[in-house]
Amino acid sequence: MIDFLSAYKYELITSGIVLLSLLLIRAITNFTITKVAKKNGINDARIRLIRRYLTVLFLLIAVFVEAYIFGTNPKEITLIFSSVFAIIGIGLFAIWSILSNITSGIIMFFNFPYKVGDKIEIHDKDFPITAIIEDIRAFHLHLRLENGDLVTYPNNLILQKAVTLVEKDAIEDDGDAV
Repeated sequence: MIDFLSAYKYELITSGIVLLSLLLIRAITNFTITKVAKKNGINDARIRLIRRYLTVLFLLIAVFVEAYIFGTNPKEITLIFSSVFAIIGIGLFAIWSILSNITSGIIMFFNFPYKVGDKIEIHDKDFPITAIIEDIRAFHLHLRLENGDLVTYPNNLILQKAVTLVEKDAIEDDGDAV
């Protein structure tokens, strides 16, 4: 054990500094996202989702940097990551619509003029919808129609269609809710 610590003293110190730096950057990023989201009235579920995406990104960065610190050749790291991403890319190509919806969900988190409770009209020639936004999720919106039906609408389509704000904060408060 002592041989390991003395042999990798520099690497362990550098690893500690890198991991602490990434944790600090992650904390600052999470704080900033939460502050911006609360200012814009974004709900907690969407905040947690974006924070999770960033945590995965920081984890991948940490693995890459740690491998480099412990002496792995950058070409080997590049080969491993490119192979893994090629396999993932091939697998995800088959489910591109899911990726499209996730990407749209991220875009909507930062730049979507409507929020939960707003009544909107989606101008679709085949299926026009006038509904209240009940929830905004990673893959789709939950829209409540006037007749009470719940419609799930994919995030990628909401960004492709013209949308009109009919009424801001249109959810009725009946006062009896717990």
